[in-house]
Amino acid sequence: MEDQSFWEDSERSNKYLQENKAISNQIEDYEVLFSMYEEIGIYIELSMEAESEEQDDIERNLKEQIESTQKKLDEMTMKLLFKGEYDDNNAILSINSGTGGLDAQDWSQMILRMYIRWAEGRGFTVKLLDLISDTEAGIKTATLLIKGTHSYGYLKSEKGVHRLVRISPFDSSGKRHTSFASVDVTPEIDDDVEIEINSSDLKIDTYRASGAGGQHVNTTDSAVRITHLPTGVVVQCQNERSQHTNRDVAMKLLKAKLIQLKEEEKKEKIEDLQGKYNQITWGSQIRSYVFQPYKLVKDHRTNFDNTNVDSVMDGDLDGFMFEYLKSL
Repeated sequence: MEDQSFWEDSERSNKYLQENKAISNQIEDYEVLFSMYEEIGIYIELSMEAESEEQDDIERNLKEQIESTQKKLDEMTMKLLFKGEYDDNNAILSINSGTGGLDAQDWSQMILRMYIRWAEGRGFTVKLLDLISDTEAGIKTATLLIKGTHSYGYLKSEKGVHRLVRISPFDSSGKRHTSFASVDVTPEIDDDVEIEINSSDLKIDTYRASGAGGQHVNTTDSAVRITHLPTGVVVQCQNERSQHTNRDVAMKLLKAKLIQLKEEEKKEKIEDLQGKYNQITWGSQIRSYVFQPYKLVKDHRTNFDNTNVDSVMDGDLDGFMFEYLKSL
């Protein structure tokens, strides 16, 4: 970084800056954990030497210190589980409303808020790439780019169908409704990763970007939708200012999905991929969120659950992610 030529290539320098930050964070985490461990030892020594009237306060502080140290240790342990090729990458997260009508669209918007709160709580940055709202309630689809160390490593656990059970605010009879939303997560692929995509395999549509309530953001066909015909993969982007930029972002999304699909199907070339891109099937939910008649969020892959639904909806997802990573 002290070399003047380091800053001449901004893309290269940013990559090394991110790597440097990640390593610095690891060192800082270790130093903090070691300090917390030493404090536990100090409290134990104080407890052995303290008068009886001081014991309760010391033991309470010791218990709190052990709990906070265990939490920090779990967080660091989870980072050791990032062994996938793209776990260090930024993440592209897409949400699509499923069965359930307005409830599903409202549920999709709630999930969108949940992931934004989770990312912001970790100090990650969130960029909205695509959003299609409904005039009545909620969203039909949304795509986020979440930037931060191990973003994809964390969020790959969220890929699948998320099921909601609650008393519907859209049903005057007060009945319980079940609705679904799907979450797809792919790693953001660096530009230096080469992938051949035949232009003849692409169908590119342009349309007018729309905002909340169906109001046009602009009067030109700046939004872009790209379909990869052999696989059925569809990506779109409408939140950038120009059609050219939206197209570039959409192509980046397409490359990421095709690379991931190629690895999942263990194919050597993109050309070997065939058939519809059905990475998520309805009825195979990975997690259920029950608001009524009781409160529970349960992951069906690991059986990990949390009864504090409000906390989960505010972005408390680390427990689910940790258990998923341990199960791999």
